[in-house]
Order: sequence, then C-alpha cells, then structure tokens
Amino acid sequence: AQSIRAEAPQEAAQIIEVAIPSTGTKTVTGFVYDETGEGVPGSTITIKGSSRGVVTDMDGSFKIDVSPTDVLEVSFLGYDTYTVTVGDKAEFVIPLKPKSNELDEVTIVAFGKQKKSSVVASIETVKVSDLKVPSSNLTSAFAGKIPGLISYQTSGEPGADNAQFFVRGVTTFGYAKSPLILVDGFESTADDLARMTPDDIESFSILKDASAAVLYGSRGANGIILVTTKSGREGKPKINARVDVNVSTPTALPEMIGAVEYMQLYNQALQSRYPDRDVYYDEQKIQSTIRGENPMMYPNVDWYDMLFKQQTVNTRANVNVSGGGAVANYFVSVGYENENGLLKVDNRNNFNTNIDINRFNLRNNVIFKLSPTTTLDTRLQARYEKYTGPSVSAGDIFNQVMEGNPVDFPVVYIHRMTPISTHSIRCLVPVR
Repeated sequence: AQSIRAEAPQEAAQIIEVAIPSTGTKTVTGFVYDETGEGVPGSTITIKGSSRGVVTDMDGSFKIDVSPTDVLEVSFLGYDTYTVTVGDKAEFVIPLKPKSNELDEVTIVAFGKQKKSSVVASIETVKVSDLKVPSSNLTSAFAGKIPGLISYQTSGEPGADNAQFFVRGVTTFGYAKSPLILVDGFESTADDLARMTPDDIESFSILKDASAAVLYGSRGANGIILVTTKSGREGKPKINARVDVNVSTPTALPEMIGAVEYMQLYNQALQSRYPDRDVYYDEQKIQSTIRGENPMMYPNVDWYDMLFKQQTVNTRANVNVSGGGAVANYFVSVGYENENGLLKVDNRNNFNTNIDINRFNLRNNVIFKLSPTTTLDTRLQARYEKYTGPSVSAGDIFNQVMEGNPVDFPVVYIHRMTPISTHSIRCLVPVR
C-alpha cells in the first residue's frame, strides 16, 4: 500500500488567470507601403513602451488591439521608423521612407559584396533615379551627377550622341583612356552602356583609385564602372511601366544675317582688301533682292530653315515584370525607343530622308534556386536597332548650311534615278 501511494501522482493546484480587457480598448487596422506604393510585408508594428506588437502580412496590412492613448511605432529594415498616435482613428495608412544613410552601405566589388565601411577605396555610388533623363543615351546623364568623372558631349545627332567620359583624367597611362565597363561582371563597350535602359539598372558604382587595378588588373588602371541589373524577388509579380515623350530642340544656334546684308558686307570686305576692284554684287541685284523679284534670278535662301526643323519628338517606353517563388526569381524587361533627327523631308519624296532610329531592348534575368546553398544565375540581353538616315552625318549637312551662300543660286528639286540592282528609287534633292 505504501508503494502504491508513493507512485501515485499528486494533484497540483491550478490557478486560472482571466484577462479582463480594460475600458477603451479597440481594434485598428492599417496598411504599410514603401516609396513605390507597394505594401511592405514583414514590417513590425509595436506599441511604444511595451513589447506587444504585430507583423504585416503579405500585402502590407495589419490589425492590432490598442487604446486611444497608445503610440504605434512602425519599423522595417532599411527604412526610417514611423510613429503615430492612435487617438480616435480606426484605420491607418503608413508610408515608410528609406534611410538616406544606408543607401551606400553595400558596395559591389570584384568577387562579391562588402560593407562600404570595410572597403578602403574611392567608390562613388550613383542613384539610379538620377540617371533617368529625357534622353535615349545613358552616358548623357553622367555630367554633373558623378563626383570625379569628366564627361562631355560633342554631338546631339541621334545614334552618334555618346558622351566622352573619363574616371581618372585624360593623362593616366596615355591620353583619352576609357574606364573598364562591367555589366553584371562581364566586360561591355561604351556603346552598350549608352543604350542601357535605366529601368533595368539595380546599382551603378564607380571605382576611381588604385584599388581598381588591384581587383581587376591593368584593365582597371583608368577606373571601373560597375553596373548591376535588376533581379526578381520572391513574392507576387510586380509590373512597372514608363512612357516618356520628349521634344528635342537645338541647344544653341548662331545668329544668321539676311541675304541683302550678306551682299552689302561682302562688298565692303572686298573693297576694304582690294580698293581698286569693282563690287561683287551690283546695286541692281541688291535692290531686286530687296523687292523680291523673280526668286530664280535673285534668290534669297535661308538654307537652315530649308533643311532643318525647329524641333522633333522622341518616344521611349519600358515595361518590366519581376517576382519569384520557391524555385526561381525572375526579372523580364522589354523596352522601345524611337529617335528622330531635325532634318526636313519634302512632301514630294516617296521615302523618309530624316534620321529615324527604332530600337528594341530585351532583358531576361532568371535566378534558379538549385539548393539552399547553390543558385544558377542566368542573364540574357538583346538589342535590335534599325537605323535610316542620310548618307552623310547631320553634322556635315549643318556645316554645308553654314557655308552656303544665300544669294548665288535658288532651290531646285530634281528627280534623280539611282539604280539598285533591277529596281530604282526616286529622290528629290536641292541642287546648286
């Protein structure tokens, strides 16, 4: 009997606690979103001064029991903490802003990523939003936005408007040495960089000092430009679209004189140098030009107005989709660009003699999760470009206009038949 009593379990006294809600407690709901307007899943909402809180769900919404006097603190990694008093509100829409002091904390180097504080080197990180300029050429956005980078543009002609840029000056190891350009770790040309779409860029960094040569060898002696394109993140598909319609005009034009003033100044210059010679343009020609008589005999041609427009319209569009799941993350982008020059096209022509560029960009970045420690990163990029334009550059045409005489000959259009195999084309061109 004693053995049985020793093995018998002893019942312990149980204390039941009942939580009685205090007066004034209510349930509030809310939505937390980032700078893009998307919900922030996993952000923390806590009551200030207590350990009680909740976490937002996949679409950034939450629900919590609070009192009117409570203060909510909303936080997420990389964003400033948002504080709000409950009061008599029942719903909250809370914006989170990125921390400005954490934008440059991570730096991409040769063989991975490091904390910027651990990199003893001169590295400049550029905000991608600063590169979104109304131009189809990415290099034209460098000037004035990247410390230590020299950039200048010598032409605005579509298709030939790449800016010249130097990271470590123009006298390092010879004149005009361009930096090494790496896109996703692969060497690229300046033209490939110029035609990239800012919507596809995740980060843009520049290595300027001698550490570039340590990481990449002698190829990095003139500086390095590191570009990383976007990748998808696990979650619901996100679709972004952007359309730009830009009006392009000449930056500056020299002021031109009229035909009559041209003839008078030409005569003055000729008599000043050769006093014994007769004037080149007689008074009858000058007076007939003033009166506008017979433009075939007394022409008065503004060659710039005849061959160039005052403005043109360019269009850019980009659509990208990103997302991912347990197997793979993806980022797919499709872009279209249309650039036009300022050359006029006569209505009697049966084809377009102006500069016309149609460009399609395609990017497909897919990261496959092969195992918890192994991933397969595939990045495909393609660009299709169709260019039509005159046989000479727009710069050559502009120089001919500046050197053209406004009174020596009129504008005459002729039919020129140019044989191409067994076919012919008709072109109306001004002839001197």
